[in-house]
Amino acid sequence: MLFVLGSCKEVKVQLTHGTDESAGGGPAYIINTPSAIYYLEKEGGGLSSMIDVDGVDWIGFHNEKGSGHKGEYRGFPNAIHKQDGSYFHAMNAGTDPSSSVVEIETKEHVRITFTSENGEWQGQWDFYPARCDFTMTKISAGYNYWVQYEGVPNGEMDSTDYWYASIDTKKHPIEEPFVGDLPAPEWMAFGDQNSSRVLYMLHHEDDELPDNYVSRPDMTVLGFGRQNGEKTTKHLNMVQTFSIGFIESSDYSIINRAIKQGLD
Repeated sequence: MLFVLGSCKEVKVQLTHGTDESAGGGPAYIINTPSAIYYLEKEGGGLSSMIDVDGVDWIGFHNEKGSGHKGEYRGFPNAIHKQDGSYFHAMNAGTDPSSSVVEIETKEHVRITFTSENGEWQGQWDFYPARCDFTMTKISAGYNYWVQYEGVPNGEMDSTDYWYASIDTKKHPIEEPFVGDLPAPEWMAFGDQNSSRVLYMLHHEDDELPDNYVSRPDMTVLGFGRQNGEKTTKHLNMVQTFSIGFIESSDYSIINRAIKQGLD
């Protein structure tokens, strides 16, 4: 399990129900943990907000139609888009609905499973004290998906943002794209020079499929199983698990070590 570096807070995961007002008021599961508060949109089945211990939202979804990169496109995992439906995205004008059930609710683990309206897709959410896991547990036959972080590092996309990844130890400007397959363990982390933490995404299974990153004026677009180009394509078609969470450090060596410990 990934830990929150430097934190001595009580290990606890708490599930409540409410709305995400910052996202436009949609109904949400609210999962409070020592490292983050997650707003999981109940109708669409995707994260609309992910708030750090300083109260900053690193996703910034809003359901206003036409807001594009400034709101309605943001979220995690944004996995199924016009692939036998559009599912597991916070509910916007183009999202198809899903149903959900809470399967585990303890102080250390909450599990919520979503099933697409057409019954062909299923996504499992597991919330722990230091991270959230999303597993695509059922894939519609003959279709592919991707898993994306489309958000705003430290609350706003600007020139002070950067990314790290498993490709090297360098701090890359947020505008710099990545095209290729991330080496194992496949991960990328986003930070801001004005923040002492990063938000990371980890793909638990190694593969040889593309993992592309490109910046937009108002959000990140990191996709595991995504290939950018004249025609952007999806490549994932098996049961896979992905983590998203905060690490309370901006030092590459600490981030890399914490992510690798999470795979042990």
